[in-house]
Amino acid sequence: MTALFGREPEQRRLGDFVASVRDGGGAMLVRGEAGIGKSALLRDTAEIAAARGMRILRTVGVESETHMPFAGLHQLLLPVRAEIGELPAPQRDALGAAFGLTDARVPDRFLIALAALNLLGEAAARSPVLLLVEDAHWLDRASADVLAFVARRLDSEPIVLLAAIRDGFHSPLDEAGLQELFLDRLDDTAATALLDAYSPALAPAVRTRLLSEAAGNPLALVELPIAADKQSGRGALPPGWLPLTTRLEQTFTARMSGLPSVTRTMLLVAALNDGAALSETLDATAVITGGPVTLADLAPAASVRLVDVHEAGLRFRHPLMRSAIYQGASISQRHVGHRALAQVLAGQPDRRVWHRAASTPRPDEVIASELEAAAERARRRGDRLSGLAALEHAARLSEVPAHRCERLVRAAEHAAELGRRDIAVRLLGEAEPMKPSAQQRARMVWTRESFEDGIRDGSAAARSLADLAETMAAEGNTDLALKLLSSASLRCFWAHTDDQSRQRVVTVAESLPIDDLDGRLLTILAFAAPIERGKVVIDRLRYLAAHPTGDWQAARLLGSSALMVGALDLSEEFRAVSLPALRAQGRLSGLARDLGAQAWSAVRLADLSVAIPAAEEAVRLAHETSQPLMHALAQASGAMLAALRGEQDRVESLAASAEQMALPIGAVPVLATVQLARGLAALGQGHYADAYDHLRRMHDPADPAFHLALRCFSVAELAEAAVHSGQGRAIDGIVAELETVALTTPSPALHADLRYARAVLADDATAEPYFEAALGADLRRWPFVRARVQLAYGEWLRRRRRTAESRAPLRAARETFDALGVIPWGDRARKELRASGESSRSRSSEARDVLTAQELQIAQMAADGLTNREIGEILYLSHRTVSSHLYRIFPKLEVTSRSALSTALRASAG
Repeated sequence: MTALFGREPEQRRLGDFVASVRDGGGAMLVRGEAGIGKSALLRDTAEIAAARGMRILRTVGVESETHMPFAGLHQLLLPVRAEIGELPAPQRDALGAAFGLTDARVPDRFLIALAALNLLGEAAARSPVLLLVEDAHWLDRASADVLAFVARRLDSEPIVLLAAIRDGFHSPLDEAGLQELFLDRLDDTAATALLDAYSPALAPAVRTRLLSEAAGNPLALVELPIAADKQSGRGALPPGWLPLTTRLEQTFTARMSGLPSVTRTMLLVAALNDGAALSETLDATAVITGGPVTLADLAPAASVRLVDVHEAGLRFRHPLMRSAIYQGASISQRHVGHRALAQVLAGQPDRRVWHRAASTPRPDEVIASELEAAAERARRRGDRLSGLAALEHAARLSEVPAHRCERLVRAAEHAAELGRRDIAVRLLGEAEPMKPSAQQRARMVWTRESFEDGIRDGSAAARSLADLAETMAAEGNTDLALKLLSSASLRCFWAHTDDQSRQRVVTVAESLPIDDLDGRLLTILAFAAPIERGKVVIDRLRYLAAHPTGDWQAARLLGSSALMVGALDLSEEFRAVSLPALRAQGRLSGLARDLGAQAWSAVRLADLSVAIPAAEEAVRLAHETSQPLMHALAQASGAMLAALRGEQDRVESLAASAEQMALPIGAVPVLATVQLARGLAALGQGHYADAYDHLRRMHDPADPAFHLALRCFSVAELAEAAVHSGQGRAIDGIVAELETVALTTPSPALHADLRYARAVLADDATAEPYFEAALGADLRRWPFVRARVQLAYGEWLRRRRRTAESRAPLRAARETFDALGVIPWGDRARKELRASGESSRSRSSEARDVLTAQELQIAQMAADGLTNREIGEILYLSHRTVSSHLYRIFPKLEVTSRSALSTALRASAG
């Protein structure tokens, strides 16, 4: 371990962090201001790791490469590139496309991220790996996203990741929830020792001023004396106070002043170059100087410690050196450098056009067109990030205002697809004054809507969007009309919207010249008018379910439509088509949304083997893909799930978190689901008055938790709470209204709930036929609903002193509740049976009781015969992480082999 002045505690912490790698990996951010010693600490840690036999992989973020997707990742994985062939084919192809090794379309970045994780895992299987990322704040976004994904998944890998980030800069790694090590400035004692070690001969006055000016910054303490030394210690520091990075940049610039002209030119070219190849820097310098250039011309720069030269290229010794050289050059000098690089990169059109663009001081339609073509090539490869950057730059260089406007609008659309609201809003703001056409304005509206999720101002916005969609359809742009109507229907879902606005959306949608079975149309109808168009949607969904096409994108829309109209079983069928495709393609943003919907419907069906893993994964992926609304909705679904399991503390924790996000913006579906979760939890505890208060809010149009569609899925709970709290007659109006609704829509969820409500709300003289009707319905796909009817019927029979008759339905209810794992309801059935004179066996512990959600998911897949690698590919985990989970699962289930898992899971399911 190298002695670093004043950094002994940090060295120990990082040394311990690396030493723990054999027990499981991890990631840490090292944060601090420029020159504070982040790189020195990383180098010191690398020495420790190397002494322990670890393999070191490095990458450095470079400001000029931020527009080059996967540049940082490519640098990191270059030493293990030969091992890509060992990956499964989809992952192998994903990395090959990302690194330009094939002409294949670049897939979603999360599939690339899984490939990177497994590639690193294979390398770590031979020896533990240390990943060092310097200047992570300047990594290209694609690489940073991949490394954030990897960093979250290192617990079971012998891999440690250390990333240095400069204070005041943002990186996707900031959102990965990693440990952080903050480097403060050195104290006076350490600063003095460092200065004396590097510059022992300073004059006292200069020494005192340097200590003051450096203010504990290690790089300043090392570099500023060099400037002072040029005047024999008499003080070459600039007068007055300047920001520290400015002082350091001036120091580096001053160090260039005595270098030969060709060396200075070469350093500027290297600072401008978006690649590391030494040959490119030499050739471009030769273009500028008009004479031969060799490595010997770099020697003066190396001698004054500006750069390190090696076979792979040259590296600036500190990022500030690169920026100082760039800032110290005039604009015309930079233009000349970029022009020379463009000339030597003639065989690389995409890189060449960027340098051409940087070489011109004025708009240039030819270059703008070339950038637009580069953007299209990037888009075809699936590289939306660089496509966005190219389009934006093309807009800047556009000579024709109409072209500039179109490029800005298209760039904003690309930004919206990437979820980059900040960029999209800025680009739309630039396009706004440029007199966009009617179609461009409509596209701009839709782009803004893609970030709104329908929150606030539901009615006015829905009508406005429907009117605009009608106009676009009249102009022949049906696809844009459908997008606008989809946004309008989301307004109807997420916010309170009046009947006239919802009807306007439906009217325009049904006037479009598209197939009645088009999934886009059905989704609009289901979200805008789940009751009024419930029959139409359900009939068409049943037809499509009976005639499957295998189109996963259509299945996604149909699954959402089915959920909205209460056809929860159909929703599950369509999700079974869409979810595997989303996983296979690495579309984790869409996967998070679909898993959230699956969790919601599975909870209402009490299909906990599906609901438990779906809810947990939806929460995790929604957070990982930065979707706060979906994260809140998934948390609320998790709260419902916890209520069914009797986990009261978890109910309120999840509900409160979801509500905290949803309440300020009026996210009605989240608020409704929170009240349903709290109502279920109170029912499970037998706190019926509390349950009534929670559930009643879902049916009050003046309450923030009122939701036109979701209230239809809580009638049974409301009726149960009302009856047991003496409020049965208080909900007569609600039930009557929903009975009228049921005449309009055949919603299976609503009709099942109403059959239950009729039975429990009826007086004793008339209740039995209602119970018989409820039990006579086809509830094979709705076992929880049937068991609740059986429980209520058994309670009614016992209350009527028909004790012997009560036992059969109570027994059936208990067995179903136990099999489903809905613990409070199973306990309630046992209590009723005891009151009837029949004892019950104790409920057996089951897999759902002892396994985490992810462990349950992995155990189910392993029981189905999937290998660790196959499970990892599905769940976006490394196969070693899967293996670690199974290592913990076996003793929890008291099994010793994979073959016994299936039996253990079946036994636990009753």
